[in-house]
Amino acid sequence: MLNCSYTNILRLNPSPSLPLSSPINIITKKPKGLQFQSMASTTQNHQKHESISEFLTRKPYNPPSWASKLNPIPSHTFSLGHFPTPIHKWNLLNLPKDAEVWLKRDDLSGMQLSGNKVRKLEFLLADAVAQGADCIITIGGIQSNHCRATAVAAKYLNLDCFLILRTSKVLVDKDPGLTGNLLVERLVGAHIDLVSKEEYSRIGSLALTNLLKEKLIKEGRKPYVIPVGGSNSLGTWGYIEAIREIENQSLNGTIKTSFDDIISACGSGGTVAGLSIATWLSDLKAKVTAFCVCDDPDYFYDYVQGLLDGLEAGVQSRDLVVIENAKGVGYAMCTAEELKFVKEIAETTGVILDPVYRSTNVVVVRRLME
Repeated sequence: MLNCSYTNILRLNPSPSLPLSSPINIITKKPKGLQFQSMASTTQNHQKHESISEFLTRKPYNPPSWASKLNPIPSHTFSLGHFPTPIHKWNLLNLPKDAEVWLKRDDLSGMQLSGNKVRKLEFLLADAVAQGADCIITIGGIQSNHCRATAVAAKYLNLDCFLILRTSKVLVDKDPGLTGNLLVERLVGAHIDLVSKEEYSRIGSLALTNLLKEKLIKEGRKPYVIPVGGSNSLGTWGYIEAIREIENQSLNGTIKTSFDDIISACGSGGTVAGLSIATWLSDLKAKVTAFCVCDDPDYFYDYVQGLLDGLEAGVQSRDLVVIENAKGVGYAMCTAEELKFVKEIAETTGVILDPVYRSTNVVVVRRLME
């Protein structure tokens, strides 16, 4: 594995390009009994809009009343994102006559932390601080939005961040450069180790993070490990809060509409677990459908089940969510035809689909338009 220090920035003279945020949430509605809702990641910081003065504060957590029987309930949360994020109608062309599509814009949760991952981090980093951690370890792909958000959020809280990033075998011993999320991670001083896809598959993310954790403990550090995508039972609360936010916005807020379906991309399972259990418990009662960008539906049904069991939810994942395959040609890969479709969507609606989840977004949008 190659360790990449911050000082490498000084000699590479890059022409960096910042990435798009992690996938925006898509929410759709079909009036007159045909309502359809879709999304990719969300959460909320409940009852009221947070004031600027609350940003980066650690606060006691009070769950929605309908989630009060889940266990364990987090004791605190950090205010890291700018919530609630807006919901607006997406003016797609060629939709069925009675269909409406709405977007939950989690890409507007804050420039450096934008996207769905910050919702999980609000709970995970509160736990890390409570445990006296002085550094954070997490793992993901070379352009992981989760790893970028974790690196920035950790620095906000004066914690060091150690990232294990998966890349191709031919690039594992080379400097990864300063493009996209890597630029942000290295600007905030994250410690980066590269691991090949083959090594990642052979050893596994859990073992890799544990090895680094043991090394840091021997050096006198107090590391806190966050799993791939922040997807554990604690992180799931970010999406329970997301449903409270959507519920408030749709039933009590300014949009005053309801939704039949929520659609989300699925890359690590935490978003889907939170959305599905919260929708089932709350008054929203929408159907949740997830389109997986990697692995397969059976894998994610099992993984989501583990997260639900960790909350003592007492319900089966297959009863809460429909998970479909939407990998396309591969994770973070897309065809020329898909790129053309993404361009058409941007030209006609002003919405730019996320580059990593682009193929999945294309699949979802096309199905919405059928």
